[in-house]
Amino acid sequence: MSDIQITPALVPVLNKMFRFQWEKAQNCFVLLYPEGMIQLNGPAGEILGLVDGERTVAAITAELEAKFPDAGDLSGDIIEFLGEAHGQHWITL
Repeated sequence: MSDIQITPALVPVLNKMFRFQWEKAQNCFVLLYPEGMIQLNGPAGEILGLVDGERTVAAITAELEAKFPDAGDLSGDIIEFLGEAHGQHWITL
């Protein structure tokens, strides 16, 4: 886990070492890097798919809550995941 405080105003950026894409053969989103590939589960793929270096954490949360209205408040889950992603060096803040 990352020791950084993830706040709604932060703008996450995908680490340039990784490439985010849909992998048809794996039937999931993945992060590709020189040594391999990380398969992402559905929620992780949805979140990282919105990490574009322009959207804030609040904007990512709002967009996903609009896309999945039955899920309720997603802010805690999104902040927790982004903390993990930062700890794994998938994103910078």
